[in-house]
Amino acid sequence: MTDAIAAVMPAANSAFSIEPITVDAPQSGEILIDIKAVGICHTDLVMVSGAFGTAFPAVFGHEGAGVVAAIGAGVTKVAVGDKVLLTFNSCGACVRCKDDDPSYCEQFAALNMACVRGDGSSRLHGHGKALSDNFFGQSSFASKAIAQERNVVKLAQDADLALLAPLGCGVQTGVGAVTRSLEAKPGQSLVVIGGGSVGLSAVLGGRLAGCSPIILIEPQQDRRTIASEIGADHVIDPGAGDIVAAVRALLPRGVDLVVDTSGHMPSVTASLGMLANKGRLGLVGLPGAFDAALPVPVIQWITSGGTVRGIVEGDSDPDQFVPELIEHHHAGRLPFDRFVRTYPFDKINEAIADAHSGKAIKVVLTF
Repeated sequence: MTDAIAAVMPAANSAFSIEPITVDAPQSGEILIDIKAVGICHTDLVMVSGAFGTAFPAVFGHEGAGVVAAIGAGVTKVAVGDKVLLTFNSCGACVRCKDDDPSYCEQFAALNMACVRGDGSSRLHGHGKALSDNFFGQSSFASKAIAQERNVVKLAQDADLALLAPLGCGVQTGVGAVTRSLEAKPGQSLVVIGGGSVGLSAVLGGRLAGCSPIILIEPQQDRRTIASEIGADHVIDPGAGDIVAAVRALLPRGVDLVVDTSGHMPSVTASLGMLANKGRLGLVGLPGAFDAALPVPVIQWITSGGTVRGIVEGDSDPDQFVPELIEHHHAGRLPFDRFVRTYPFDKINEAIADAHSGKAIKVVLTF
């Protein structure tokens, strides 16, 4: 057992509280990590609402990056002192995992969203009581976290952990949604709904794939400006009028690909009217309600050959995809650092407020 500090969510929809905690020693197959940086993702903020049944108090966080402090029995992937990036967890044994498709692991919900170990125990305790943890196999809103071999990616020893932390979820999700999930081809048109870190990463993914034109729909001016600077050919303010009409004015036949990163169901529903024949809609953004539904016009959808598909983590296989993303960044093709802003860990509530207000886009907390 070791001492740490964590941003604890004491009850649904409350402020994070910086508190001392204890962290169990790593069990077989587990890895104890000194967290040096952790991104804040939209999914964290949805989970704190309690909409998905999490028991509180809880520790969230799923874009951790740090240094291996200890390893449990049987761990061979990393050693003490290695720099690592934390990402989503997967079982490694189901059909999807064996097909190198771990983002659709058949145990994904249990391993990433249940916030307990498989045996129902917790690794984290505060004030003598168990905390809900194991969020995305890490709960990295803490100075120390426990992960598994399946959800750590070894980094170079000179890696900038504060820079690379967002690759663990937001950036790989946005880029992968375009390049891997929808398999965008050069010359295909792309609409991205939502200009947060995932949406801007999708714009970058469109640029990597050679999409043209790339259109971002986003209400905040600063985000539209950054999108234009990093690769969007057109930006649309949804407050200025009908977004379908605005897209059709640019692309009368409709758009080939739409990626929704907003989870805003009126916009998702409207996007059905933007698609060209055989157009594809990828759903990335997590709605605020568990029972959110998309009414698909069946006859229109059959005759136009449309496709709607859900997307988890950009169809990433992290051990292969994360190094690709790092190489793209080193080569200047993936300037996601343009929308990353760092805050001290104990400023987590201020950072979240700035993200909500639009003052910050991708927040990374540092120790």
